[in-house]
Amino acid sequence: MTGAIDAQNQTLADWLSSQEASMVDLLRDLVNADSGTYDKPGVDAAGDVLVRFWQSHGLEVRRMPHDRFGDGLSARLPAADGVLERPVMLMGHRDTVFPKGEPMRRPFTVVDGRGYGPGVADMKSGLVIEAFVMAAFAALGRAESPLLMLTTSDEEIASPSSRGLIEAHAREASAVFNAEPSRLAESETATSNRRTQVITRGRKGGVFMRAEFVGKAAHSGAHYGRGRSAILDLAQKVAPLHALTNLDRGVSVNVGLIGGGQTVNTIAPSAWCEIDLRYVEPAQRDELVVAIQSIVETPSVDGTSAKLNILGEFLPLTQSQASLQLLDIYTRAASRFGVDVTADFSGGCADSGYTANVGCPTLCSVGPSGGGGHTPDEYIEMPTLLTSAQTLAVAVAEVARHARRASLAL
Repeated sequence: MTGAIDAQNQTLADWLSSQEASMVDLLRDLVNADSGTYDKPGVDAAGDVLVRFWQSHGLEVRRMPHDRFGDGLSARLPAADGVLERPVMLMGHRDTVFPKGEPMRRPFTVVDGRGYGPGVADMKSGLVIEAFVMAAFAALGRAESPLLMLTTSDEEIASPSSRGLIEAHAREASAVFNAEPSRLAESETATSNRRTQVITRGRKGGVFMRAEFVGKAAHSGAHYGRGRSAILDLAQKVAPLHALTNLDRGVSVNVGLIGGGQTVNTIAPSAWCEIDLRYVEPAQRDELVVAIQSIVETPSVDGTSAKLNILGEFLPLTQSQASLQLLDIYTRAASRFGVDVTADFSGGCADSGYTANVGCPTLCSVGPSGGGGHTPDEYIEMPTLLTSAQTLAVAVAEVARHARRASLAL
């Protein structure tokens, strides 16, 4: 460890160091809990792993039920003096992108210092360090401000059931840490004496859309002229949609899924596609949605029609002066554990955009370092599990002190 660290923070760091093996155990249990977004029983089972951990450390647990997606869950720890102030909020999601049964096919394993398994980086290891930070304060003396950990169930599809929970909790918080995975600077290893952790200073906004196309069926041999092909209408719109992409402006439009038709010998009476829009500046959002809607809903084949629907969306993560203060606090905390911090911009989306949008200072990607998200090669660097937990704990302690003194501008 390098740099000065006060007695309270040293105690936090030492306690977490003593819990490293238990962190790995909790990570194994979470990764092996099957929790694809649409598998509500699985996502709830992953939540139960956290609930049992929280309860074993005396935290106040709240469940926010949902009929379709996994329940929202939170754990709270009052301030040291019991004063009811805005909490420091730790946030993360427990759903993954993987199909049911994936943890049985490739359960959590550690090979050559890397941990593997579905969701290990995105973002079950982040939930582990947040849970142990909460436990550390519960065991050693509470922070100067209340602490809250919120875990949600459907981030991978833009949080349709969780956005309201996230925004409501963020409006009451003094600051938010979102433990999406960080990464190591290129060419560095987790075992080097000093390494550079790359976190996120900003994220793009994203809109996920589905377009439905309607044509008219006809026999493709006997009565071709009577039909109106929905597939042809859709196909002629794919290139104009992609042409909206402007990488210099940070804008991309991608038709990522497509389907339609009835049989090979029928003029297609229906078709559909799903469209992904990414943008940087909030003002770009409406401009591009209107452009996409115009392309989709203007017929290219006479006698067809189409309708665009928004399935879900993420808001961009933008920096405020208060979030820059958070970054500075986190950077100084990391330096005490031999870690340099740099902040990068990401084209990926996350729930942190929601918290920033309601005016709560937010720092994203403070989880353990890893890579390969959404693929069978997903991993974390196991040594960063402990250092990320220690850094987050010290940063939370410092933010709680700042929040008590009202020095974070909200």
